[in-house]
Amino acid sequence: MTKNLIHKAALCAAALAVSLSVHAASAFKAEVTGKGQPVILIPGLASSGEVWNDTVKHLCGPRQCHVLTLAGFAGQPAIDGPLLSQVEQELSTYIAANQLDKPIIVGHSLGGFLGLKFAIDHPDQLSRLVVVDSLPALGAAQAPDITPEQLRAMAAGARERMLAQDEASRAQSQRLTVASMVTKPEQAERIIEWGKRSDRTAVANAMAELLATDLRQDVARIKAPTLVLGTWIAYKQFAPREAIERNFAMQYARLPGVRIEMAESARHFIMVDDPAWMYDRIDRFLN
Repeated sequence: MTKNLIHKAALCAAALAVSLSVHAASAFKAEVTGKGQPVILIPGLASSGEVWNDTVKHLCGPRQCHVLTLAGFAGQPAIDGPLLSQVEQELSTYIAANQLDKPIIVGHSLGGFLGLKFAIDHPDQLSRLVVVDSLPALGAAQAPDITPEQLRAMAAGARERMLAQDEASRAQSQRLTVASMVTKPEQAERIIEWGKRSDRTAVANAMAELLATDLRQDVARIKAPTLVLGTWIAYKQFAPREAIERNFAMQYARLPGVRIEMAESARHFIMVDDPAWMYDRIDRFLN
């Protein structure tokens, strides 16, 4: 009898430990719906996981969706220290603790970069990767030969400028940026509101982390089949379509078997601007 009680107590303690490890993540909040093959969806800079609402409706009938919102974004409490590395490590722990069997990871923008970094460092913890309009080295997009030192200096300068803005300048800059990234005004307002609810320092720090990091060589270590969905219209003021497509191809050149497809009309938030196009490409990739 005593042995049985001790055994039950040990099982309860173990279950509690797993439960705590699952829910102790501070670098992101996860909302889980559905059953079946796990899919982890990661939004971009200053975005809520709500950006994936319609994608969840499409993907997650036969699948289980884990939708993240990162710390400091869209009303989530900010955390100390580098956000991206903490998200990556806590996501690895989250997958193990929840016994998720090689989930599919889908990431947009900053979330796509996180998906790449996770697939590089934890190649055996995912089955497939979908990157929505993101690059392995955003800071090198217009300067392919930029050095690591120059990348860090550029990232630090961008961070300082973001933090130095007064509220009026910040709001105007945010509105102009979002207007270039999404076509529908009502969707732009949703994205702007998420930005207003985001912690300014967390956003600036995450952006600096992103700009300072170059994964162009490291993507060679990715084992998971990878689909990259890009866009060119949002960036046509910087370069013609051919140059943007060439930049995608060059940045992903070392990723074995990568499939790159470019949207015809969608801006940066492809899941909002042309969801049917995105769903078609993802469905064909996963099936």
